[in-house]
Amino acid sequence: MNGAEAMVRMLEAQGVKHIFGLCGDTTLPFYDAMRGLDHGMTHILTRDERCATYMADAYSRVTGRVGVCEGPSGGGATYILPGLIEANDSSHAVLGITTDISVGSYGKYPLTEVDQDALMRPLTKWNTVIKQAAHIPRMVRKAFRAMSTAPTGSAHLGLPYDIQYDAVDPSDVWADPNLLNYPAYRTGPEQGAIEAAIDAILSAKNPLIICAGGLVISGAMDELDRLATRLDIPVATSISGQGSLAETHPQCLGVVGSNGGTDETWELMEAADLVVFMGCRAGSTTTSRWEAPKPGARIVHFDMDPMVIGANYQTEVAVVGDLRVSLAAVNAELDRRNQGATTFGGAAAVADAKRRKFTAFDALAQGNETPIRPERVIATMMRVLPQDAAILSDPGTSCPYFSAYYQLPMAGRRFITNRAHGALGYALSAALGAWFGRPKSKIVALMGDGSFGFTCGELETVVRCNAPITYIVFSNSTFGWIKASQERDVGKRYYNVDFNRTDHAAIARAYGVKSWQVSDPDDLASVMKAAIGHDGPTLIDVISQPLEEARAPVRRWMG
Repeated sequence: MNGAEAMVRMLEAQGVKHIFGLCGDTTLPFYDAMRGLDHGMTHILTRDERCATYMADAYSRVTGRVGVCEGPSGGGATYILPGLIEANDSSHAVLGITTDISVGSYGKYPLTEVDQDALMRPLTKWNTVIKQAAHIPRMVRKAFRAMSTAPTGSAHLGLPYDIQYDAVDPSDVWADPNLLNYPAYRTGPEQGAIEAAIDAILSAKNPLIICAGGLVISGAMDELDRLATRLDIPVATSISGQGSLAETHPQCLGVVGSNGGTDETWELMEAADLVVFMGCRAGSTTTSRWEAPKPGARIVHFDMDPMVIGANYQTEVAVVGDLRVSLAAVNAELDRRNQGATTFGGAAAVADAKRRKFTAFDALAQGNETPIRPERVIATMMRVLPQDAAILSDPGTSCPYFSAYYQLPMAGRRFITNRAHGALGYALSAALGAWFGRPKSKIVALMGDGSFGFTCGELETVVRCNAPITYIVFSNSTFGWIKASQERDVGKRYYNVDFNRTDHAAIARAYGVKSWQVSDPDDLASVMKAAIGHDGPTLIDVISQPLEEARAPVRRWMG
């Protein structure tokens, strides 16, 4: 077999079922191999390499399998970067394959020449440009091993044009079956760490657990549920940690921090005398720029990556290992100690905070003001969406409202947003990857109108795939997050953040999407029900309140 065929066979051996990508001159042999071989994989042609990577990212998040995207040399390689760095810094396994100019033409100034090795190195966990066809099988194996083992992340493979035609020994085409899902080869904590962590927690008066994306990636939700319930400890999350518990769980406080947190949830953060970080880097958003926990607070930190331990807070007890393995060991040790009746009053504290938070929310969500309040949209979604819906959001207008107020009724990855780098345009295309990964769930994607303009061309891909995704656009004719920051942070000195109002429903309709524009809040529920029930792609263009006039749950704007 030749190098292109070997790449296809290696992806097949690694259990890949879907590939998102865009064709180019240097991709010709790879596409010919995809066309000619019986491999069982589906290739989804996208309209932008950036969007292909976003699709692979969301696919990876909902399946726990490596998401795969591909693109050609030159511009294709540069366009694929945003998704790879987002996946890597969010600890999700995404493989970017970029074909390249021929090795034989390196240094001769051919069209689309770029040093892909240097380009990708700082943005991925592992990266190489393959120089010989014989190396293809072992480089693919190495990429999957790097992506799937702790700390998980993205990888890049460069595949030059000429080696795609060179011969490869078929006997070297094989894969490690343990790498079909991630995290693979889970490791447990060192001896004594579990006992020390339990002793520290039980010695506290007001402990608080804070979970981020690492806990959901590990699939440790059931073990967390058992721990939080038996000790009645309140559990807060970062935005990426939503789904650590169902947000209707008695011990689940909800999101804390500067984005999606509220005054009511922040009170428990400030009152905690011991904070247990789980799969959480304790970065600027979750801690509201390290406003709490205060320096000197007692910290217990569980994480699979030792590099995050002690990065921001002096840690009393570190538990380094896979979260599911570690929390199973915690529960086993508590069983051994017959520890079950201890209560820290978490359910009562959570109930009080939520009661006060949702009293304020309901007052806004039930209003009939126009333009429509984002709170009204979130409240309508909670009434209309099925329990197993998977919801995606761009990081702009919709994200803080959703994270603060939407109560996810099930644990697991039910909400996806690109929190690591926050590039606009993510949710529209990522929703298609989520649908391919979880086709039996209703997929809903939220975005502002600024985000819509970044990637609306992918609506053609969505229609071509006949994916029954519902898009909700918050239309306020501005880059709302920046305008709200200018309103609060620089004394309303607005500069160059507004743009013309666009009929997004008309644009979507032109692509073949069934669409509505809603300006009356009383129409929201009926339109949303119709959109959710339609058997193809739908879009709701909501004429919404400008963010600078709103009560968005963003900490620095609420003072």
